Amino acid sequence: MPETIQMRMPTGISTLDPILDGGVPPGSMILLLGELGAGNFEFVHSSIVNLSIVTKGVVPPGIILPKKIRYVTFTRMKEDVLHEIIQSFRADGLAEFISTIQFDDLSEFYFDRSIVPDGWYSHSDTLTRLQKRSDRESIFLRLSKVFNTSEPDSIVILDSITDIATQTNIPNLWSDLTGILRGIQRLTKQRNITTYLLLSKGILDSVRERELADIADAVILFKWEESSSARRQRVMYFEKFRGVMPHLEEHDLVKFAVRISATGGFEVSNIRVVI
Repeated sequence: MPETIQMRMPTGISTLDPILDGGVPPGSMILLLGELGAGNFEFVHSSIVNLSIVTKGVVPPGIILPKKIRYVTFTRMKEDVLHEIIQSFRADGLAEFISTIQFDDLSEFYFDRSIVPDGWYSHSDTLTRLQKRSDRESIFLRLSKVFNTSEPDSIVILDSITDIATQTNIPNLWSDLTGILRGIQRLTKQRNITTYLLLSKGILDSVRERELADIADAVILFKWEESSSARRQRVMYFEKFRGVMPHLEEHDLVKFAVRISATGGFEVSNIRVVI
């Protein structure tokens, strides 16, 4: 009986995809849990830059390139994210490549029930803002519409669920957040939508952090460690990856050294870091 080809969607990280047999299983919900400055945002930025550039050419068997990349923000502006990406990488024509990324700015839904003045986050007129508020569309309903309108075989980045998860003083917010994420996890399987969730480590209490980790198919931890030369070193762990972890552990590929450069972006060492 012929062996079934395991489909993969590239991460766009050239030093990581070969280790993952070409990428991650399409439809994976991946939690990128990172200490401050340890690399989870750089991972996402490198991924979308490289995938935006590699959109043509012959695709090897078993590899699915994303049909669309959507970048969802809750508090940040599109211009801010694009500026950060362009400042971080040295690549000709970069602005043109990343212009294909679709941005969904949900900041109006995030800030409308806060004390932040309207003019700081919205360019709508007063009547339009009042109409939006009277409709009482929640940020979670809006987020569900983003996924409902996402193409199959696409990538969606949520930057960052820390923004919502920290608002635990709002009634029912935590149960709404975990509920919508569990629903998204099911939908991603149906449509092969690979989803990256960005979360800052150490801000939520450990119980809630673990609950989000339990919802995700994979958890990649980015942290700082002291090296033998007493220098701080970025490292990346696969804490879990359903269906992929046995392969990684079989080859002792669970922990990697991380390097971030202006030319290569986010890179992992192909030399195993001994624990």
